[in-house]
Amino acid sequence: MSGLPGAGTCPGLGETSDLKSPLGAKFREPLTEARFQQLFGDAEPEPELPAEPRGSRPCGRWARWARWARRAGARSGPGAGRLLRARLPPLRWLPRYRWRAWLLGDAVAGVTVGIVHVPQGMAFALLTSVPPVFGLYTSFFPVLIYTLLGTGRHLSTGTFAVLSLMTGSAVERLVPEPLGGNLSAIGREELDAQRVGAAAALAFASGALMLGMFALQLGVLSTFLSEPVVKALTSGAALHVLVSQLPSLLGLPLPRQIGCFALFKTLAAVLTALPRSSPAELTISALSLALLVPVKELNVRFRDRLPTPIPGEIVMVLLASVLCFTSSLDTRYNVQIVGLLPGGFPQPHLPNLAELPRILADSLPIALVAFAVSASLASIYADKYSYTIDSNQELLAHGVSNLISSLFSCFPNSATLATTSLLVDAGGNTQLAGLFSCIVVLSVLLWLGPFFYYLPKAVLACINISSMRQMFFQMQELPQLWRISRMDFAVWMVTWVAVVILSVDLGLAIGVVFSMMTVVCRTQRVQCLALGLAEGTELYRPLRESHKLRKARGLCVLSYPAPLYFGTRGQFRRSLEWQLGLGEAGKEAPKADGPPDAAAEPVRVVVLDCSGITFADAAGAREVVQLASRCRDAGIHLLLAQCHGEGGVEGGGPWRLGSDWTLGGVGGGGEGHSVVLGPKNLTRLSSQPQCWGH
Repeated sequence: MSGLPGAGTCPGLGETSDLKSPLGAKFREPLTEARFQQLFGDAEPEPELPAEPRGSRPCGRWARWARWARRAGARSGPGAGRLLRARLPPLRWLPRYRWRAWLLGDAVAGVTVGIVHVPQGMAFALLTSVPPVFGLYTSFFPVLIYTLLGTGRHLSTGTFAVLSLMTGSAVERLVPEPLGGNLSAIGREELDAQRVGAAAALAFASGALMLGMFALQLGVLSTFLSEPVVKALTSGAALHVLVSQLPSLLGLPLPRQIGCFALFKTLAAVLTALPRSSPAELTISALSLALLVPVKELNVRFRDRLPTPIPGEIVMVLLASVLCFTSSLDTRYNVQIVGLLPGGFPQPHLPNLAELPRILADSLPIALVAFAVSASLASIYADKYSYTIDSNQELLAHGVSNLISSLFSCFPNSATLATTSLLVDAGGNTQLAGLFSCIVVLSVLLWLGPFFYYLPKAVLACINISSMRQMFFQMQELPQLWRISRMDFAVWMVTWVAVVILSVDLGLAIGVVFSMMTVVCRTQRVQCLALGLAEGTELYRPLRESHKLRKARGLCVLSYPAPLYFGTRGQFRRSLEWQLGLGEAGKEAPKADGPPDAAAEPVRVVVLDCSGITFADAAGAREVVQLASRCRDAGIHLLLAQCHGEGGVEGGGPWRLGSDWTLGGVGGGGEGHSVVLGPKNLTRLSSQPQCWGH
């Protein structure tokens, strides 16, 4: 709400409040675009894809694709071409691709990420409780599909440790290992086949759920998974991954623990069986971590100096395979190895749909986590490099990715933290980098698979642990989060504790519910503010809490900066009663920052600034009606300013409090009316009190 020169508020006409102007001038200097760029425009954003000039046409093969899309749209109608371009992003960015400037960076980044996908895919497959080759399938098909449908230019998809952990827990519950664990080769193959089918069914169901969310345009749901919830979820899941890999690091054939308190059950089992650990696998694990951890640290510290990150994982895989082959560790010391990786691709087949009712409860949190992590990563890099993403298109991309890849026995997938950061550091620019990554994985599936026969599984466990580095280091942000927002800190800690103690899916549910409760609780604590005109300006600002409110000529300006609904109406009523001296709340003894002294002139006119009331439900509207009636009985005239024209009261329309109370703020176009306070109006209010507005 703004006032005119000479306007008065609670301190009264001709008086000023104790607020000092931060500008020292009567009017603020307008902040123009040139002035804004001068003050805040130092950082230059990453250049976007150039807009296609009017009348110009892209050349070459991509030009024919673009012309075909336009002709298809012209034949099908004006909206069909637009829909086709919206659902197939390459039709938008590929014709404008800067081949000379971006192709080399995309090729180098894609090959680098593809090299990392190979060991990580096999490692995360073990975390999912399926054979390693299915991690390679999951590192190929989803990446290829997202390249065609995704809008995140710097996003890398594939296997993700958190999803692999959640999927593995569900697979172990659906297809448990027989008691005793002594299986023949044929029995082990049958068990693996059943677990692969369960993991593919989970991917199918989660993809179908995301497609259903896309059909309902529920991409906005990503906003309910706040940053503290997502970071606490991934950090807590990283601890689960670390503990779950301890048996593989120590060479202990222990069954996997699932359900609540699984982390503590695994720790107890490992400590009990520690004397039976394998010295050979323990040595391999120690040497692997001694190489992987420093390489990760070097890549982070010297990312600006290195042309490409050091591929520590693939180097470790090659060294361990050669060592195991030359020393016959698998036969002499019973070291578990990967074995034969089947060449080519599996035959596509539909997962067992009869299992869908059993896995629906597991598929929903998997779908939510996959979309939340992917949307969060895409938004981070979109903001950093000045482009936009479509959250609903991301739902379509990841839904189709999981649905189609499940036909090829892939498990649930999403964007990944480590490979996305690696792709950006290696110079990736667009989704085209995903094609080069697919070429690397394809070469392993077709020709290079036999080279990984002697790879020890303990090395894959070390790769799993080292890939959690970023997630563990997220805890370093907690001191800063404590200084910025204690409420966000509480959300982070509650989510993390729930994930660690219970499970990932239950921790996610508890984190989301607690985060929503904090939002509701914040609206419950909002107080009605008394506004005063800052000296030398036209700004109305809240008075200091220590300032005694003075009602000159019986006029008071109040503001309620919160939605008015069934949950806040009680706080709204008590706050205004206390400010105006109505009811039991107004009869209490005044505090140091309380309502006016008894000697002050009683309130005769109240101006309530409603600009902060974003919406009001039926209960809130009735509360305003009752407040107006009580003010009328007490001889106080109530005036509302800056009421929202659209949705102020749900359903729109004028705000009316009976025949005598016509409220401002119902003008056309949703623009609210302001109350203008001036000397003449104050005189009018003093002599002939009535409700008025402008």
